[in-house]
Amino acid sequence: MQLTAELSLYPLSDNYIEIVLSFIAELEKEAGLTIRRNAMSTQVSGESKLVMTHIEAILMQSFERFGRQVLTAKFIPGDFNLDG
Repeated sequence: MQLTAELSLYPLSDNYIEIVLSFIAELEKEAGLTIRRNAMSTQVSGESKLVMTHIEAILMQSFERFGRQVLTAKFIPGDFNLDG
């Protein structure tokens, strides 16, 4: 099943921009995912297990590297067209 997730990361740190950009860069490394950025959130689309597994792995890496963060997520089944 295809899944689209809308993610917003809120690092509890002064260097929050670096942390958010690092998180997004890690998401973009997975060839099986479609990533869309905007000023308020990042959307991730792909096969549901890949989306969920990749988000979890990157979040754990980010916690270990940067410490406390809050990730908010919304999920909708399918490849949701966010461009139009």
